[in-house]
Amino acid sequence: MSKHCLLLLGVAVVLALFFASGVSLASPAPSFQPLFLKAAPRIGYGSSTESLNWAGYAVAVHSGEVGAAYGSWIVPTLSCSTKGTTYAAFWVGIDGYNDSTVEQTGVLGECEHGSAVYSAWYEFYPASPVYAPTSDAVKPGDKVYGAVVYNPSSNCFTTTLKDETEGWTYNSPCTTVSGALRSDAEWITERPAVGGSLTTLANFGTAYYGEDYTGVSTTNTVVIGGNTYTIGQTSYISITMVSQNGKVLASPSGLSTDGTSFYVSYASSSSTHGNNHK
Repeated sequence: MSKHCLLLLGVAVVLALFFASGVSLASPAPSFQPLFLKAAPRIGYGSSTESLNWAGYAVAVHSGEVGAAYGSWIVPTLSCSTKGTTYAAFWVGIDGYNDSTVEQTGVLGECEHGSAVYSAWYEFYPASPVYAPTSDAVKPGDKVYGAVVYNPSSNCFTTTLKDETEGWTYNSPCTTVSGALRSDAEWITERPAVGGSLTTLANFGTAYYGEDYTGVSTTNTVVIGGNTYTIGQTSYISITMVSQNGKVLASPSGLSTDGTSFYVSYASSSSTHGNNHK
């Protein structure tokens, strides 16, 4: 609950209704239900770039070429302060780098009052995220597999999130996403948005992505024009997360020699006024 809840009660009610629409919450549910956004401004093209909310890797190609993206990662242990609420999300997806949609699935970590909560979800942005049921618990150290697949016969996307450690699988229905270009794929650590503002990034330490760290085969890979490639076999782009003033918040390592794996390191929290929610 915001520390300004008495002044902003009406706004809070509207936001709660908006975010709750069609959402099945995990237990315990996030105190706020963040939106996981497309790449925020600063992002560009080249072998490396910056974003206000993403850190990791993207592969950008021509419209209609991406058929699937597969990822895996180890859920990091969040270091939580007793002050404020912070967030970090870890996901694999299609779109969001070149266009205004994102088809994605992943894990959200939230620090509130010194404690960490982890939730599984999928999202077809700009629609709200859908959280996994109570039985699909996520714990730090879990090895997670994620897949986003386009079905051309039905013009829809499905997502699969599997916790290899806990033994559950969470699937989305096949969903049509208006405006999806299928022109890029991503493997990302994100600070999501609440109430239209980017949140403060949680201290996640290091997030490890890909087969070399997780042992989950054929990750991190992307299907382009019907063929499967590792990140390293493409014209990939590394993305560093920065604040509005250019301060580095999180940055990716180089790719492993087989092109499948990397890690993202926490550098700093964001300090933009109004992005903390208590």
